[in-house]
Amino acid sequence: MEAQQVLSIFCPKPSTAPSIPIVKQPFCLKFPPVPSSLSYPSVQSQNLDVPSGAFHAISISHKEVCSSSWKRIWCSRSSTAEPKEGKDMRDQVTVRRKKLAVFVSGGGSNFRSIHEASKRGSLHGDVLVLVTNKSECGGAVYARNNGIPVILFPKAKDESNGLSPSDLVDTLRKFEVDFILLAGYLKLIPVELIRAYERSILNIHPSLLPAFGGKGYYGMKVHKAVLASGARFSGPTIHFVDEHYDTGRILAQRVVPVLANDTAEELAARVLNEEHRLYVEVVEALCEKRVVWREDGVPLIQSKENPNEFS
Repeated sequence: MEAQQVLSIFCPKPSTAPSIPIVKQPFCLKFPPVPSSLSYPSVQSQNLDVPSGAFHAISISHKEVCSSSWKRIWCSRSSTAEPKEGKDMRDQVTVRRKKLAVFVSGGGSNFRSIHEASKRGSLHGDVLVLVTNKSECGGAVYARNNGIPVILFPKAKDESNGLSPSDLVDTLRKFEVDFILLAGYLKLIPVELIRAYERSILNIHPSLLPAFGGKGYYGMKVHKAVLASGARFSGPTIHFVDEHYDTGRILAQRVVPVLANDTAEELAARVLNEEHRLYVEVVEALCEKRVVWREDGVPLIQSKENPNEFS
């Protein structure tokens, strides 16, 4: 609360504002450079009281300790340099590291990209828990190997463990989760979770929504449909989650070409490469409170360098 009060005084365009005026300005799509490979510690372990049987065993030896859960954000219109002692120090705003839950059903390559960005320090948040409907999928194996608790949801017919929707909400609240990131999770999110985390659940889809989205469009099926349609472009979309498949408000997209002789596998690899970059960039903005909502309910990302620019 204290940080939010300071932010409202000194930042020209605080991202905590519920809406911003509609501004007619050109939108651009670009391919940013790959984030740097700086190394920082990651997540701090926690002892939480959650329903028995919900978690799979993890190795404590893999847990890493976060050196600091806070960082300073510089609010400046004219310079990206850190402020000096004196007057400029009043523009410093301390922002808490965000607590993230990731949902996966498969290999979890986007989950890995997000977790690695957190460890590097480029992403101001920590993955505290992984939720999956397949306890032995690649994403769950990676989570256990990195000391991240794994929760099974929903409960499968042949599984003795698992949570109900209300139990899942309670468990995520005990972890004090700020944002939920769907990264190849193939189950419909229950309404209880959507209501508990309004405007706080993101999903990534491997096509330019609203094209090639909805129930049944996932994985290689999407890329085969794109090729069969004759579309010249494709790419990933990140959107907020509502009660239906792939219909929530779009937050970010990245365009890739569809080549004349592409196979579904080649197109999938090209799109996935951009997914890894785009999802990390969006989560960085989310953790830095740079996602704002236009008056008509469209979410935008505020530029870190220029608070007056949005994409």
